[in-house]
Amino acid sequence: MQLFNLPQHFVIPLFQRPYVWKEVEQWEPLWKDIRGITELRIAEPRLNATHFLGAVVLQSHEAQSKRLTTWNVIDGQQRLTTLQILADATCALLTESGHARLSGRLERLTHNDEIYVEVGESRLKVRHLNQDRDAFDEVMSAEPPVDHADLTHSDSQIAAAHAYFSMVVEQWLGAPESQEYAIKADHLTSVLLDGLQLITIELDAAENSQEIFETLNARGTPLTAADLVRNFVFQRLEAEGGDTAKAYREDWPFETKFWNHQVSVGRNYVSRSSLFLNQWLIARTGEEVSPQATFNRFKSYVVLESGRKMTDLLPIIKQQARLYEAWTEAAARRGGSLDAAEMCVYRMQASGVEVLKPMLIWLHEPGRNLPQESNARIIRAAESWVVRRQLLRLSGSDLGRIVADLIAANSAAPAGELVERVTRHLARLNVTSTYWPGDEEIRLTLATEAAYSRFPRGRLRMFLEAIEDHYRAETRQPQIERNGYPIEHLLPRNWKDTWPVETPDEAEARQARVHRLGNLTLLTKSLNAKVSNGPWSAKRAALLDHNTITVTGRVIKRTEQRAWNEELIDERTTELIDKLLEIWPVPEGHYGKVVDPQTKAGDWVELKHLIEAGLLAAGDKLVATHRDFKGKEATLTADGAIEFDGKRYTSPSAAGCALRKNATNGWYFWAVTDGRRLRDVRTEFQNSVPADGEIGPLPSIERRK
Repeated sequence: MQLFNLPQHFVIPLFQRPYVWKEVEQWEPLWKDIRGITELRIAEPRLNATHFLGAVVLQSHEAQSKRLTTWNVIDGQQRLTTLQILADATCALLTESGHARLSGRLERLTHNDEIYVEVGESRLKVRHLNQDRDAFDEVMSAEPPVDHADLTHSDSQIAAAHAYFSMVVEQWLGAPESQEYAIKADHLTSVLLDGLQLITIELDAAENSQEIFETLNARGTPLTAADLVRNFVFQRLEAEGGDTAKAYREDWPFETKFWNHQVSVGRNYVSRSSLFLNQWLIARTGEEVSPQATFNRFKSYVVLESGRKMTDLLPIIKQQARLYEAWTEAAARRGGSLDAAEMCVYRMQASGVEVLKPMLIWLHEPGRNLPQESNARIIRAAESWVVRRQLLRLSGSDLGRIVADLIAANSAAPAGELVERVTRHLARLNVTSTYWPGDEEIRLTLATEAAYSRFPRGRLRMFLEAIEDHYRAETRQPQIERNGYPIEHLLPRNWKDTWPVETPDEAEARQARVHRLGNLTLLTKSLNAKVSNGPWSAKRAALLDHNTITVTGRVIKRTEQRAWNEELIDERTTELIDKLLEIWPVPEGHYGKVVDPQTKAGDWVELKHLIEAGLLAAGDKLVATHRDFKGKEATLTADGAIEFDGKRYTSPSAAGCALRKNATNGWYFWAVTDGRRLRDVRTEFQNSVPADGEIGPLPSIERRK
């Protein structure tokens, strides 16, 4: 706000390169950061979260406007341009939805007030003099709602950025008529005004801007955490009087191609050596260590806590690094059976997570000497905890802390007690961000989940591979080859031409099952499109010709007497869910109960909880509140579903979406006959739950999301 709120011009000189930021590399990470701090401000207003964006270099312009200060942008034009585009895209959306006060505040960031602008001069605060000028001026001056496809410069990167931010902000804000929209809009505006921090370096007209630009943008390669650790290790070895040359040659394992490989951690890339050292530290300290803190934490651990000389510690690091490398290389092999640790590494890689690797390092620490069976049981329990949360698509952002806590709490445990203690530790977790889901919740969710469209492809393939290996273990066959086999829809995605049905209801029922777990299988080779989308008789024959996979073979056997249909999809979905629960079990008697009500979010509450609490009753009428659907009624069922027009919906939002044919927040859309919206009834229920999570006379609540 300090940069953009004053009336002034920021000029992108002719010699500056054009706008080059892209969606994956810059726009998406920026939006995630902004969305993240906005959501944090909503959840925790007292924190007043901010995000640092870097530095910009500005130079005073010799030829000043009569009324406006003018700056040349020497460095930082990509981020300044992007911030302007984001602010304008958000402003247009808020203008369209009637939030004039908020949109007016954002417009002050991008446009100078007319009273400060010379006649015929642009109101835009950022002025491009290079090839982006026309595209930037056009999209920033377009009247909302902006039709990006109709812009003269619709193919420009500037227009693409504006279209991207318009899309993601609109999706995040949700339905304009909802209270949630107003809350989000207010906080997002606040973040765009005062939650994004920049350092500005301001030069006067006489200073050498090119020299400063070159210095700031020098292409030096930053030191990695592993580089810093290496320097410290060998300085300490030298101080101890050790043979540094011998130690570097024999005990420092991190100079190979394997360890220099860059691996993805979130949206960042780090060297594998830096990642290992971070995870090794977590295993040693029982603390969650951020990647940025790896070197400082390593240094303090060695100096203050380890009680070992570097000559003794380095061989331990080497031994565990060698084991880590062996797990990773085994997980990368296409064929051959894997042990529990190797399979855990493979499944984490397939899922795009690293969370359990500190635990693996800890379990295999020199001197721990756990029996192989104990290791396998602990790994299975931890895998179940992570995978079950993935099956429900729950956040994994807080799991690293739990792994560190688990290590800290059990490092001194006797080997004979470790399996039970680790399992109990995970089973005791009872808050939404970390709990271990029970069987019933998995069954309820996956029974109707569109698995193919909801799970990342690598993660979904891993689930199917695990089921295949489970079947094979029953007959002592080798594990499936990890060849990235294609996932096939048994009922084709494009089924309408070759799998016709007679009524709209039948078509709806069929389409609902296309992406479900029971309709998916693995093949060793992709079918051509004609066969894949063809009638079942031809498709079954093709599956039979080259099938060597048990999950597919069972489908072939199941259809010896009848064609593949919705009933069989439902049966197989239930069967595959049961297999997943067997592969990744929970302790006997574990239900995955959650005691934190999350009253701010409300996402744990379902209609059945309101019925159980006596706030609603089976048979109650619900009425639509949207102006276009006044008079539409639905009926609440005893199990918390909503019925109207002869159909049954499992949530308020699903029922609202079916009526409106558009994404709908059902808690705002539906009201009871006395005028209270469902959100008001939900709030009444939430307010009855004390801070300790106990609900008094109400039955205990098992979370269902």
